[in-house]
Amino acid sequence: MSKNILVAYATRTRSTAEIAKAISETLAENGSQVEVRPVQDVTDLEKYQAIVLGSTIHDKKWLPEAMQFVRENQVALSEKPFAAFLVCMALTMKNQNYHRMAVEWLEPVRRLVKPVSEGFFAGALDIEKVSSVWHQSMFRISVWTGVWAEGDHRNWEAIRAWATDLSDKLQVD
Repeated sequence: MSKNILVAYATRTRSTAEIAKAISETLAENGSQVEVRPVQDVTDLEKYQAIVLGSTIHDKKWLPEAMQFVRENQVALSEKPFAAFLVCMALTMKNQNYHRMAVEWLEPVRRLVKPVSEGFFAGALDIEKVSSVWHQSMFRISVWTGVWAEGDHRNWEAIRAWATDLSDKLQVD
């Protein structure tokens, strides 16, 4: 019997949703039944043997709805193989201090549930998709000063490699 895996995500501009879809496709290629859903649409974890959860990083944190999902489902997530990933533009920066910081941004999740695997991925920046005018302004300044470059920075090969590795780590005893 194949594993039934949930890949849930929280996103603001669809970049994380597209990564979640790529992860689910890779898991499905390795023989699992996979559903992809935004965290707001997940009401029951009982039918899943494993969970993958990802969030965009916003102001150095997982999105509130992703953290709420972890808190509300802490027991269920602790009883099943659970993997977590984050998506942030800081991973496009040359300064490695930001890469180390990104690892720390997963700490609130780790305090509640221990992931069997963690993925860290750069995202895509399309300023027009950013809903907040204030954040659009901040991103424009960051692009203008060379902190970030607008465009798609996702490394699809690395994303799929992580998902392939997940197939073994999400095995159900």
